[in-house]
Amino acid sequence: MAQNKSQSSKDPINNVEEAEKAEKAENGEGNSKKKEQEELPPFEIVEGSRIPASSFMFQFKNVEYSSGRNKTILCYTVERPEGQIFHGYLEDEHVSAHAEDAFFTSVLPQFLTSGSVTVTCYVSSSPCVNCAASIAQCLRRYKTLRIQLAVARLFQWEEPETRRSLKGLRSAGCPVRMMRGADYIYVWKNFVEPDITLDEEGKEVVKDEHQDFIPWEDLEENSRYYEEKLSEILR
Repeated sequence: MAQNKSQSSKDPINNVEEAEKAEKAENGEGNSKKKEQEELPPFEIVEGSRIPASSFMFQFKNVEYSSGRNKTILCYTVERPEGQIFHGYLEDEHVSAHAEDAFFTSVLPQFLTSGSVTVTCYVSSSPCVNCAASIAQCLRRYKTLRIQLAVARLFQWEEPETRRSLKGLRSAGCPVRMMRGADYIYVWKNFVEPDITLDEEGKEVVKDEHQDFIPWEDLEENSRYYEEKLSEILR
C-alpha cells in the first residue's frame, strides 16, 4: 500500500478542511498565519498502487473552479517491450509539492535501464511550468521513451507561461489530452481501491469489490469545455 517519502518542508493545503483553516488564518481568525506555517509537518510524497475512492472522486473531479483541490494525484502505467506493465500512483501531500516531478525524476528512471518504454499518466490536473520542463527534459534524455498525459483539469491555463509550457510539451513529443468518461472508468478499475466499511466485530471489510464508477452529472460537459480550452492553447 501507500508509502511516505519525507522531503523538505512546504506549505500544505491538503483538503477542504485545511483549506478552510487557511482561509480563516488569512482573515485574522485563530493563530497567525506565520505560526501556522511554522507548525506544519514535513512535506511527503505518497506512493502506492490504489487510491482511496473518496480521494479519487474529489481530486479528479473536472470542475472549473477547483477550490480545496491543492494536491496532485498522478496514476501511471509503464509498458516495456517484453510485455511487462507496471501500475502505481503518487500524490503530493502539500500545495507546493509536485507529484509529476517526483515521478519523472525518481520513479520513472528505474524502468529506463534498457529498451523502449511507453508511459501513460492520468493526472488530476495538468503540469505546472516547472513540471512540464522536467517532462520535456526527460524526453530529451531518453530517446526511446514515449509519454502521454491525460489530465482531469487544466492548471492555471489562462497564464501565458503555462500556455507556453503546454505547447512546449507537445513540441517535445508528449501529447496532452483531457480525460473523458472512458479514462475515468479505466482509472477507477485499475487504480482505485474499493470502499472499506466495518463489520459487526469492528473489522475492516470491502464494502463492494465490484462497485462501478458512477460519473457526476456534468463530467462529459466539463471535459468538452476543457478540450476547447486546450485546443485553443495548442493552436
